[in-house]
Amino acid sequence: MRIDKFLKVSRIIKRRTVANEACDAGRVSINGKVVKAGAEVKCGDIIEIQFGTNATKIEVLDLKESTKKEDAASMYRAIE
Repeated sequence: MRIDKFLKVSRIIKRRTVANEACDAGRVSINGKVVKAGAEVKCGDIIEIQFGTNATKIEVLDLKESTKKEDAASMYRAIE
């Protein structure tokens, strides 16, 4: 699954276009490597996202094409 789609489906970022822009600006990394929006995500990957001065670090637990709002949080686990 593409990183921009994962961020949208898991509701970490609300819109896919915003996720796309964050990736293109170099604010998203997978396993320590800065990636573009088309990068593939798999279970077990560690994603870091820079929101201004805040950094969010999550571990991918599950990949789903679509999910309900209540189930979105089960797709990842926050680290730190």
